[in-house]
Amino acid sequence: MPATQPSAPASAPVPAPAPLTGWGRTAPSAAHVVRPRTHEEAVAALRVCAERGGIARGLGRAYGDAAQNAGGAVLDMTGLDRVHVIDADAGTVVCDAGVSLHRLMEVLLPLGWFVPVTPGTRYVTVGGAIGADIHGKNHHVSGSFARHVHSLELLTADGTVRTVEPGSPLFDATAGGMGLTGVILSATLRLHPVETSLMAVDTERAADLDDLMARLTATDHRYRYSVAWIDLLARGAATGRAVLTRGDHAPLDALPARARTAPLAFRPRQLPAAPRFVPEGLLGRRSVGLFNELWYRKAPRARHGQLQKLSAFFHPLDGVPHWNRVYGPGGFIQYQFVVGYGAEEALRRIVHRISAHRCPSFLAVLKRFGDADPGWLSFPMPGWTLALDIPANLPGLAALLDELDTEVATAGGRIYLAKDSRLRPDTLAAMYPRLPDFRTLRQSLDPTSLFRSDLSRRLTL
Repeated sequence: MPATQPSAPASAPVPAPAPLTGWGRTAPSAAHVVRPRTHEEAVAALRVCAERGGIARGLGRAYGDAAQNAGGAVLDMTGLDRVHVIDADAGTVVCDAGVSLHRLMEVLLPLGWFVPVTPGTRYVTVGGAIGADIHGKNHHVSGSFARHVHSLELLTADGTVRTVEPGSPLFDATAGGMGLTGVILSATLRLHPVETSLMAVDTERAADLDDLMARLTATDHRYRYSVAWIDLLARGAATGRAVLTRGDHAPLDALPARARTAPLAFRPRQLPAAPRFVPEGLLGRRSVGLFNELWYRKAPRARHGQLQKLSAFFHPLDGVPHWNRVYGPGGFIQYQFVVGYGAEEALRRIVHRISAHRCPSFLAVLKRFGDADPGWLSFPMPGWTLALDIPANLPGLAALLDELDTEVATAGGRIYLAKDSRLRPDTLAAMYPRLPDFRTLRQSLDPTSLFRSDLSRRLTL
């Protein structure tokens, strides 16, 4: 773990506090936002953090309070946005932590390479992807993002920049560590080769939750990418009905002749932005129920080999800027949990409880995870993961989610910290068995808790 001590320029004046929220627009707080553009400026920004504590922030797509720091400093890392080296033969890239996955796709796809893991949005930074150890539709094949990191540069609390590699305790604490071990400055990533920028997609309907789980268990191994949209408002015999969407990168010979002239073109479609003000209740039980019914009915019973753009398959919501506004000023909670294989009965109980509570979620997805990742606070573990968006003002929501937390913990599962804004600290300990190791390393590396966030204070991380 080589370390360097870059010289720090004089500190800039401390900016006035600015309000910040996560993508769910809940739990707002104000912080002094500093935007370094070089490694040296990042070191200097630690002087601002020294008095108030600080946390790194990317593009603000963490749903909860992980990238907020009430009364303290927040380092906006989007100013460190350079792609330094692309090795098109070896399939690696060296880039700053503030580079977005969208930008990587723009520069890498023409060379025949794709990011190894992408979540439901491409507007996340590399540093955020490592700090949250993000996962995608391919976890059952490729694992989480940090599994594809060759090395990273980490600015720690003592002002040292350390080269951190997989297999070390510091790497395992940083991958999924929510920015609490230091500021990720840059990383070297391994990429995935592709022949085209299109996906070959199979779609099918599942009649209920048991039918869905049976289909995923029997055939997921055939696909690199797999996800199921699930109707959580359906009840009775239809509880858990779903639409499965699975596929892989289309080979060149699968493209029609007209598309082979520019097989690696990347032109995501952009729709008008959501309005700044949306009244509360727009996404209520009636409207979401109607949407879910139409979405399920319009899906084909079985369709194979459809060609789709990358953006349509991976990031359909990115086509609507500020789509998070549609939940109204009260915002929304994204609740995501995982329970292990063998705990299917717990998953059934949770789905039935959500359905009985009539939670109006039109963004609910079920996936299967593969092997666990090495990060001590990494979310994925072998099992079933369900993510759903719920309007934050739904009556009885807090009590329901507390009950679900208990159900998940009892089943040996966990919730995703990058999407959390409400978990209780006593429940966290039952979900993450390596939490004591994380706290011990963090205490030795950062004894004054220079790096802190609203999340870390709430959960005593």
